Amino acid sequence: MMLEANEGDRLEKLKALAELLAEKMDEVKYVKDLPPLAKQYRETIREIEEIEGNVNEADEITEILRSRENNGKSGAVRKNKSTV
Repeated sequence: MMLEANEGDRLEKLKALAELLAEKMDEVKYVKDLPPLAKQYRETIREIEEIEGNVNEADEITEILRSRENNGKSGAVRKNKSTV
């Protein structure tokens, strides 16, 4: 479902964007190009769910990101590189 930028309502535009982002993620050639697309995809899906009323508040990742945001931290989560 591809829409022109000025066609459809907000929800339709978000769904078209999510579809486009998913296609772009499938086409990524370099792993370093995936994180920004994945982040935008997650944010787009979250916004679609909010509009449709399907927000899953019990989602563990959403809880972690919300907690980090509330503590003034970045949404980026970095794994500890040291091993014990």
